[in-house]
Amino acid sequence: MKELQKIVHEAEGARAAGRPVALATVVGIEGSAYRLPGARMLIADGKWIAGSISGGCLEDDVVMRANEAVAHDRALVTTYDTTSDDDIVFGVGLGCKGVITILIEPVRDAGDGVDFIAFARACIEDRSPGIAATVIRIEGTTEAAVGNRIVMRSGAFQSDLVDAALDAEIRKAVRDHRHGTSLVRVSHEDRAALVFVERIDPPTPLVIFGAGHDAMPVARLAKDLGWHVTLVDHRPAYAARERFPDADRIVLGSPQAALQQVTLEPETLALVMTHNYLRDLELLQLLLPSPVRYLGLLGPRRRTEQILGDLKEKGIVPAQNQLDRLYAPVGLDIGSEGPAEVAMSILAEMQAVMTRHRGGHLRERKQPIHQDHAGGQQVVRAYRRTGDTELP
Repeated sequence: MKELQKIVHEAEGARAAGRPVALATVVGIEGSAYRLPGARMLIADGKWIAGSISGGCLEDDVVMRANEAVAHDRALVTTYDTTSDDDIVFGVGLGCKGVITILIEPVRDAGDGVDFIAFARACIEDRSPGIAATVIRIEGTTEAAVGNRIVMRSGAFQSDLVDAALDAEIRKAVRDHRHGTSLVRVSHEDRAALVFVERIDPPTPLVIFGAGHDAMPVARLAKDLGWHVTLVDHRPAYAARERFPDADRIVLGSPQAALQQVTLEPETLALVMTHNYLRDLELLQLLLPSPVRYLGLLGPRRRTEQILGDLKEKGIVPAQNQLDRLYAPVGLDIGSEGPAEVAMSILAEMQAVMTRHRGGHLRERKQPIHQDHAGGQQVVRAYRRTGDTELP
């Protein structure tokens, strides 16, 4: 998410200065690839300035193609095929044994068609998710073009498609989309479009209960990831802006009072690290029934069992689905020592929970690191030749 924030910021600055800007987006992968669909890089004045679409192997070539897209003022789709061993020597040298398809488009001024940059900024700043659908390929005779886009946020649509029939079909795909990215083929009579659909989520919300010394690296690392950080503590001297300069919000008050000011949603990550038994007891009583996707509690297992036992004596017995979201002791087992290392293990565990991964060694993983995405091979095979470029 921080990457998209950086791209939006740099794109708006470059656009305001009248500099030519292009955006490259991974829209399909087959086999192994460094980045997943939805990864982006920004090019301004013929230079790569933000984001990435590979490990640095493709970016220089994409910059050249971006200059072409800007010169023609049209979006293009290009594919890099690294499945051949010869590519390591004669190609781009990626060596990942994959096929990556990339949409490269000029970033036009606001008001000229759908403004994806402004749309992404609104999703981030308003903390409201949105869905974007971008035409990747056209089949048949239609006035629709590669790069045409439909976006939806809070149920409201924006579109720059002039083909009303395809527009209606794409809107159906947008309404049905829930998470991540997908490729959808829509058709009407003798024409069709292949569409890259993606969900743009606001920054991951993290609420930290406790403003002790060990909470500082947690907040700092979370902001490095682009997350939205809320800090909750009853002590003004601890929950101070000079101690947590990057926190998006600081809430002072007891657990009961503070939670009246904090929104807990299914996307929220909650971390309890007050170092106070009675306060942790109160917080778990309040947080276990909440919809948060992750609830971490700092401290040894025996302490957590004692807290759960005390709750049971009060007649509070958490349901199994509530206990499944409780991570205590908190963090991955990586031999952490000291606040910074503990913070790293906690955030790594949060990331694993969000992405439904186990958090083990990649060398022991039997499946590919990045599983094929639904429909992902369809667009890749449409542009199979290495470096194949389409200017519609």
